[in-house]
Amino acid sequence: MASYPEFDSRQIQAALDAAREMHDVASLQRAGPETAVPDDGHIQIAGGCISVTVSGGKVCLNLPLGIGSVCLPVPAFVPNGTVAQACIHICTTFGIPTGVTLTVSVAGNMIVQKSFGKC
Repeated sequence: MASYPEFDSRQIQAALDAAREMHDVASLQRAGPETAVPDDGHIQIAGGCISVTVSGGKVCLNLPLGIGSVCLPVPAFVPNGTVAQACIHICTTFGIPTGVTLTVSVAGNMIVQKSFGKC
């Protein structure tokens, strides 16, 4: 089995903690009645970025939350060996993780974005 880059588990946990904090009872009580805008419970929060390398026309990495290894296609204009940045956002509903959105960028330009689970 191939070994792929993965995101920092501490950053993933910090994102999950932040999402849960938004929906814990004490936080809602502190917000008070001025939060009159209906909240559907969904939030997408940054979980960190890592460097990855384009190989075979794709970028492969390990995703957290039991999703596992994934490979995303990269457009042919991005040559093999190019170093890219992969960033993950954790999707939650009322603080419960429901999926992730992965964005891969080269030189600050998004080249592929994919969601896994419900985002």
